[in-house]
Amino acid sequence: MEDEVLYSLNAIRNMEVIDISTGSKIGYVKDFKVDINTKKIVSIFLPSPVKSWFNKTDDIELAWDKIVKIGVDVLIVDASSIIEEFKENNV
Repeated sequence: MEDEVLYSLNAIRNMEVIDISTGSKIGYVKDFKVDINTKKIVSIFLPSPVKSWFNKTDDIELAWDKIVKIGVDVLIVDASSIIEEFKENNV
């Protein structure tokens, strides 16, 4: 394997998540969905951009293929359409 870089789940969880289309910080990875048959991460869960004291907001599920680049301490993702849709449905 040529120059393969491996990250632990804890390392990924501590990475800042940035939306590539807006350059805005989304937060940090809250959780993962793993396919037990393939033993691969299917999606990541991000904190909700909509905060409310009165109701529980759902986290955003982002498919693993929406991750554009994994850096040393940051995940660059293409989440603009997902976040806009989430905001429209939860306002």
